[in-house]
Amino acid sequence: MTTPRDLSITAVEAGAGRAVEPGDLSLALAGAEVIDLLEAGALTLDGDRIVPGGQRPPGDPLLSEAAAALVWQEPYESVEDWLWRRGRGLSEVYRRVLVAEGQMARRRRRWVPARGGRVEPVDSPARRHAADRWASGEPVLAALAAAAGIRDRAAEGDEAPDIADDAVLTVLAAVNEAVVELESVRQRRTVEKAAFDNIWRGA
Repeated sequence: MTTPRDLSITAVEAGAGRAVEPGDLSLALAGAEVIDLLEAGALTLDGDRIVPGGQRPPGDPLLSEAAAALVWQEPYESVEDWLWRRGRGLSEVYRRVLVAEGQMARRRRRWVPARGGRVEPVDSPARRHAADRWASGEPVLAALAAAAGIRDRAAEGDEAPDIADDAVLTVLAAVNEAVVELESVRQRRTVEKAAFDNIWRGA
């Protein structure tokens, strides 16, 4: 299992009953990919620049896809730029893959069409791995989940995750900043829409 997969499952499990913004989750997933590729030696960071490395990523197809998408020309790509480029629609990509692999399925309820209903993780080693990692408070997953807006009783009130790796901290900081920026865009659009609606009401 990979950190993005664990985060995708955690978003459904721990975020049950609470709206997790797809955009926020997508940015966190893109950050999770960088962190896993760092650990695999597929890239390094030079400041906030992503420098492709010589190691091949693990056999996960989505991580391999992420590695293939790295920018190989100097001055390379910043973590922030990667989050916005790679993160576009990434939460839906992971959801589709997990459903196709049988790791997630739509909950079937009486009187609800088969294509309707909420997608949920099925009982599997992948689900148990993600649940164990979440329950243990593993710092990287906890930090990414917090950035994506995922909370549960176990997570609320915890102190900041204890992470010593400067490169990982750089990625996490970029994810948090991107999520804040995305929220400001949402708020601005809401204000603009309200102002537009008020104009029409007064017309």
